[in-house]
Amino acid sequence: MSKKQRSLKFAKNPSNIAFIKPVKKTVVSLIPKTVNQENYIAQLLDDRKRIVFAIGPAGTGKTMLAMQAAIKAYREGQVEKIILTRPAVGTDDERHGFLPGDINAKMEPWTRPLFDVLHEYYSPQDTAQMLDEQIIEISPLAFMRGRNFTNAYIVADEVQNTTINQMKMLLTRLGANCKLVATGDIDQTDITRNNGLKHITECLNNRATSMIAMTAFNNKDIQRSEVVKEVLTLYA
Repeated sequence: MSKKQRSLKFAKNPSNIAFIKPVKKTVVSLIPKTVNQENYIAQLLDDRKRIVFAIGPAGTGKTMLAMQAAIKAYREGQVEKIILTRPAVGTDDERHGFLPGDINAKMEPWTRPLFDVLHEYYSPQDTAQMLDEQIIEISPLAFMRGRNFTNAYIVADEVQNTTINQMKMLLTRLGANCKLVATGDIDQTDITRNNGLKHITECLNNRATSMIAMTAFNNKDIQRSEVVKEVLTLYA
């Protein structure tokens, strides 16, 4: 059978879909495209930095690079699990309680950006198994009080929607061999008063720290699309 004939056979027979199944990436490479991304990656890979903040506009790679660093740390045996968290607050102050299903299902709309990156390296079946085995854990910010994480890489997304007390609670969950990366854009917050990200940013600007780092991105770091830069310029 010729190559062309085999191709036609597979095209007509859906059972051969496995032949065109996309291959998931096996190597995690954090490649900077701007100076700020280079600084951010250095902080993500620095074991001395236990907490890393990434603030700035959409499309600058804050979440993508944080997730890649978490996957890299897990694959290299540096941590035993990946914790995904974020405030369950939407544009209309939506909350997870009204959604059906378990906590993973309830949080799915809010954790989709994190899983978009995860699915570049793991199939949906592998991801589901990792969730079952709690290698990947979705931990809503509202339920984190009193918890203590060890041997974990925590990615906290959209933290511009935290209060000062919520931010303090989040930052004090770290136990032994644990790293936290918190990402957010203060300009897109739904919390205009008592904002946790704005407050911690001011604290970091005024005090020297050895284990906490921050990278501030700007419109020049946007890699998603040129039109995103124009949109943000219009709203500036």
